[in-house]
Amino acid sequence: MFPLLSKLRRSAARKPAPPETRTLDVAGRLMPLTIKQHDRATRITLRIEPGGRALKMTVPKGLASREVNAFLDRHQGWLLTKLAKFSVDSALHDGGQILFRGIKHRIEHTGSLRGLTEAIVIDGRHVLKVSGLPEHLGRRIATFLKKEARADLERLANVHARSIKAPIKSISMKDTRSRWGSCSSEGNLSFSWRIVMAPGSVIDYLAAHEVAHLKEMNHGPRFWALCGKLCPHMEEAKSWLKRHGSQLHAIDFD
Repeated sequence: MFPLLSKLRRSAARKPAPPETRTLDVAGRLMPLTIKQHDRATRITLRIEPGGRALKMTVPKGLASREVNAFLDRHQGWLLTKLAKFSVDSALHDGGQILFRGIKHRIEHTGSLRGLTEAIVIDGRHVLKVSGLPEHLGRRIATFLKKEARADLERLANVHARSIKAPIKSISMKDTRSRWGSCSSEGNLSFSWRIVMAPGSVIDYLAAHEVAHLKEMNHGPRFWALCGKLCPHMEEAKSWLKRHGSQLHAIDFD
């Protein structure tokens, strides 16, 4: 009985402290901040979540709050610089703009309760016509983008898969923030539908990237060689995603 009690006490002692959550004021911009203690951490790390909507901090176990606060004070300038590329007002609205296949479209609410969301060109201007209630504007745009993303990625993924004779089991659309796509060992492909806001060459790269994983479940030299063969503009697409990808995650469709 006593050895069991001793084990339970040791287990409780090893249980990690729950993450601390607070709101950090960065030059007037209120950012949700999660602070997590980690047994193996030897230094403080601060990370901006994809889309610039929140901050995550990892600190050594038992670090005093004053040390955390001092670190945050010292890095206000760094945070301000990094967050500057994210629009404070990322919500969609009538008269605003949104990227669709790499082209800026002006959002125009039709005022009609019924009708399709459609991307059209009027007098040389790219316009996204959206019907429905004004409060549902973001949701209807998201539905439109998901549909278009599925059409693009299913077509491109199947073209690439046929070229290397690799069967696809399924293709799904998600709204992941940590990765743009994934491929399981069973042949299930998953993509972030937000990629449809990127240029067509970038959408093609993402399709080629995940299809290449059907043959090479890694990121080794053989994988990148195959990916480059499927998508000759791979490097340019990767560069675009690195520069602009976080801005696509920052858009609020709720």
